[in-house]
Amino acid sequence: MRLLVIGGTVFLGKAFVADALSRGWQVTTFHRGRSGTDLPGVQVVNGDRESAADLARLAGHGPWDAVVDVCGYAPGTVGAAARALSGRADAYLYISSINALAPWPAAPVDESSPLHPCDPDAGPQDAGYPQLKAGCERVIERDFGGRSLILRPGVVIGPGDRMRRVTYWLRRASQGGRMLTGGAPERTLQLIDARDIAAFGLDRLQLEGSGAYLTTGTPDNVTWGELLGECVRLTGAGAEPVWADDAFLAEQGIPPFTTLPFWAPPMPQLAAVWGFSSEKAIADGLRCRPVLESVRDTWEWMKTPTGTAEAFAEYRYPDQTLDRERESRILSAWNART
Repeated sequence: MRLLVIGGTVFLGKAFVADALSRGWQVTTFHRGRSGTDLPGVQVVNGDRESAADLARLAGHGPWDAVVDVCGYAPGTVGAAARALSGRADAYLYISSINALAPWPAAPVDESSPLHPCDPDAGPQDAGYPQLKAGCERVIERDFGGRSLILRPGVVIGPGDRMRRVTYWLRRASQGGRMLTGGAPERTLQLIDARDIAAFGLDRLQLEGSGAYLTTGTPDNVTWGELLGECVRLTGAGAEPVWADDAFLAEQGIPPFTTLPFWAPPMPQLAAVWGFSSEKAIADGLRCRPVLESVRDTWEWMKTPTGTAEAFAEYRYPDQTLDRERESRILSAWNART
């Protein structure tokens, strides 16, 4: 198989590249050369996907059996790539998001749920992230002249993760002391490893699959307490989770999910934050490793000479996680209350 990966140097894109190389596939990556480094064995084409000339030059390196697009965020930009590569590849695998489905996270979703409305030619400033992802799905189906395969991940974890979620908790646990968290340890999460998404996507391409899949992991596959307990155990610094209640954290101005990663208090707009189903993907071959295995592998990556620096390097979004000074103030306020 000949595979083109748009991106391919960071996290999920790198997982696709690594898996494809392990299968003996011929892999080409296309990127600007700014975010990460390529794995040995790939053919690299540097360029900007927003440049028509660069896309035309890229097309000249084909043909390919399939394209994997892990870094498309605006329909107008994704559509340009789909048109440039139409006729140069048989299939286009696009990494969308659970956010593209309109009812979520207020209501549960599956593949039958409606997409957000969005013009398939929209630019990056024309709508929010959920709407733009939905528009990207539409433009691929409209403008790519071959098979399209859409994967909609939920919360993706694993080594190479730069979204400061599991990595936040591992770094914080490694610092020891009283560690602020929220809610209740028995609450369940639903997470998936990037490597499992990549393996499923490449399997579907090899089998000439098409259509859309939620790739969100198996339901309730880890509890909040299990995840943090494993972070404490792995790092060995004796950190002590402090389970502040939801109302108190809201009073302290802590927004859901970002400042304390994964913390999602009960509220109508988050009623189904973990309410999604990968049943269709599982029936078609998705296999998910245990979440705590992903946590362990992430810690091993963070312990490499460059791992932690990569995990917290400037990336797509600014770092909104809790700093130690603010955490100390909030813990003092919680002590005073309790």
